[in-house]
Amino acid sequence: MPDSPISATPYEVLGVSPSAGQDDLRRAYRRLMRETHPDTGGNAARFTAVQLAWERIGTAEGRAAYDRGRSAGEPAPEQHTWAASASKPKTDSRPRSRSYGHPGGWRRERYLRLMREWAGRGVDADPYDPTLVRTAPRELRHLLADALAEEATAKNLAELGLGFTIWHDVATGAPDEKIDHIVLGPTGLFALLSEDYGDAVKVKRGELIGEALGGDRPMHELSARAKVLSRALRVKFTGLAIVLPDAALEAPYVQLGSSRGAVTLAIRESFLPGFLRAGLPDLSRAGGNELFDLRTRLQNGIRFVE
Repeated sequence: MPDSPISATPYEVLGVSPSAGQDDLRRAYRRLMRETHPDTGGNAARFTAVQLAWERIGTAEGRAAYDRGRSAGEPAPEQHTWAASASKPKTDSRPRSRSYGHPGGWRRERYLRLMREWAGRGVDADPYDPTLVRTAPRELRHLLADALAEEATAKNLAELGLGFTIWHDVATGAPDEKIDHIVLGPTGLFALLSEDYGDAVKVKRGELIGEALGGDRPMHELSARAKVLSRALRVKFTGLAIVLPDAALEAPYVQLGSSRGAVTLAIRESFLPGFLRAGLPDLSRAGGNELFDLRTRLQNGIRFVE
């Protein structure tokens, strides 16, 4: 998995403290290489993770660079990639989707508030400093990872074109029960959650599973939230999707089942725009007055989290 705020750090992969000596680090690496080697019955994915962790912090130079927040040989960045990026002027003439709401905004604001409380009030620290983020509790890192995931999804959705309308951070109850994105276009009406668990996930009995999820049931949660919105606005969803980083899912998308007539699926972030343009097989495409009426109903009824 690419580095994200919630990814396991090399120290966590090797099972040592960030303050461990180099000899302790080396012993942990050698032990785990023996335990995880596929030839001796170990787990291939974990074996690879151990190798990558050692590559990052196995030398004094690499470890010092990682602890400063970047890999060995990389120049110091002008700004942290996890910080909110300023909006850039549009450089092409292609029309973009209509978009409403602030993708990732609620989670970023919550992350910043809780990070400052955790670090200590009055402490002048950069909340996006990788060194600080990596030491924060998992719940805080997950908030930032999901905010980044929502922003990445929103960037992809913006390229769908004028035939699509998107609402971000849509309220269905309590703020933490929101739907990250509602997408309406000729191929139907879709509810999306953008998630980053920092690790690969699998599918079992219509739900996502994996060590990183703990007891989370994201598809169950999305279905419940979509049901609330569907009843309130008198609309029917075509599909419900969990959007994941590309490396988290083995296939471009996996169909999980259905919920109240809506197809449920997990889908890679990069595959999402093409999927929404093409739509689901054997489903009629909306258009004309039907699409206009549905957009008007949504626009008048949708409320955003505060």
